[in-house]
Amino acid sequence: MDEQPTVDSVIEQIAPRLRRAREKKGVSLAELSRATGISTSTLSRVESAQRRPSLELLLPITAALGVGLDEIVSAPRILDPRVPQRPEKSGGRTLIPLSRHQGEPRAYKMTIPAHDEEPHLRTHAGHEWLYVLHGRLRVKLGDRDFVMGAGEAAEFDCRIPHWFGAAGRGVVEVLSLFGKQGERIHLRTGRGHR
Repeated sequence: MDEQPTVDSVIEQIAPRLRRAREKKGVSLAELSRATGISTSTLSRVESAQRRPSLELLLPITAALGVGLDEIVSAPRILDPRVPQRPEKSGGRTLIPLSRHQGEPRAYKMTIPAHDEEPHLRTHAGHEWLYVLHGRLRVKLGDRDFVMGAGEAAEFDCRIPHWFGAAGRGVVEVLSLFGKQGERIHLRTGRGHR
């Protein structure tokens, strides 16, 4: 879903839209000043975003240019901040998307069943960040093999052979952020988890 415009982003667009509309009509600032009764300096400051436009300024300007106010000002839409959570199943794991946008990074809550404990290392482009919410997570990363508990986090370059899964008898719940941008490896594990 596309991001919704905010009030500030709508206001930021007014100045360039006014300038484009005026230039498209071939009207100078001096001509627009004569047609609206608004000083040239005020018009210039509105077009360069040095002055916030008010309705008292916008109405005569748009009327003189023969453009609709809605061409210059698009109302911000109210965004429901709740993310629709449609669980996806993959290899016995349940992934719940936590981010609305299709860009990166992508956020997921992942539930890994207790029987998912056989490592299958893989590599791919990207960078991943994991945070253990509940349970014990076994992570194999290159030559390293360690267990993470609730409250621990790891981040790594996915080009390094890796796998993570259950490390005990219970289900593991993890927050995962994944993006295609590559970064150096950073691990944070507690003592005794090597």
